[in-house]
Amino acid sequence: MYVPVGEPDISISVFDSTISIFRMIAPLESVTIREFTFSKYRSTPVFIFNGTGEIAFQNKSSHLDIPEVSSVNDLKINNYKKMIEEGLDSIVFHAHDEKVYQVELRGIKKEDLLLAYFNDVTELVALNREIEDTQREVIYAMGEIGETRSKETGNHVKRVAEYSKLLALFYGLSKDEAEKLKMASPMHDIGKVAIPDAILNAPRKLDLDEWKIMQTHAELGYKMLKHSSKPILQAAAIVANEHHEKFDGSGYPNAVVGEDIHIYGRITAVADVFDALGSERVYKKAWELENIIELFKDERGKHFDPKLVDLFLSNLDAFVTIRDKFKD
Repeated sequence: MYVPVGEPDISISVFDSTISIFRMIAPLESVTIREFTFSKYRSTPVFIFNGTGEIAFQNKSSHLDIPEVSSVNDLKINNYKKMIEEGLDSIVFHAHDEKVYQVELRGIKKEDLLLAYFNDVTELVALNREIEDTQREVIYAMGEIGETRSKETGNHVKRVAEYSKLLALFYGLSKDEAEKLKMASPMHDIGKVAIPDAILNAPRKLDLDEWKIMQTHAELGYKMLKHSSKPILQAAAIVANEHHEKFDGSGYPNAVVGEDIHIYGRITAVADVFDALGSERVYKKAWELENIIELFKDERGKHFDPKLVDLFLSNLDAFVTIRDKFKD
């Protein structure tokens, strides 16, 4: 039989209210359901898990909206015991039935409990995706401006974006980092908008003075983007500035060496050169795949990060599939 031992002092915060409830009552085994009134009638799901991860309490909304949750393990919270022991707060996300919930978590050490409050953020997530899609379209469009000025197709920036994301994942970057690089890499040559057409589209090898002017596009692109506070454009500034650096320090604009070159720059260098060699330009014909492979082998540790070359060549079929999907 459950026996209440006191009335809670309800606070402003939902978390504080529930904490107050548990601090005013006996151990969970002797608590009546009315002590959970505040949580019970909340319109969004509420769970309270015990120290072993089992459900100690859940409100009606949790039964109706997310019936698949039977323990804390269903929320993929691996550190819940630490959260309880140290009284930590955290936020995770849980998707169910086309809805996305933001889950506010709080460990309660004294009562050996984990509180979980669910808030439906489906509309916010959808809005955020729309914003990201818009950003992506704008970035692609800006990237294409630089490429079309040099008589290259918009599919070049799309292929470089896809190659960069794939290589980033093979390298071990997180999905979020790989996606950010995918969105940033189309801006790698944005600085070309400031290069004169006579140099940009010269159907011949550039002379020394022209080549020096051409090289400035990396720094120009960086200066265009570096003042942005947006993570994607900050990443794009890095890519613009460093994708022509070489692993052995012979690149430009700053002759950076080895892993001092940002990983975004090292990855985009592989992606850009692979696509450029396999594409026809005003000054050259497209290379055969066998010749491209030989160049990457020869430039391993010179132009390119050797680890990235190994990953690229080991997974070459995946990159060729992308190339064939986005043909000019």
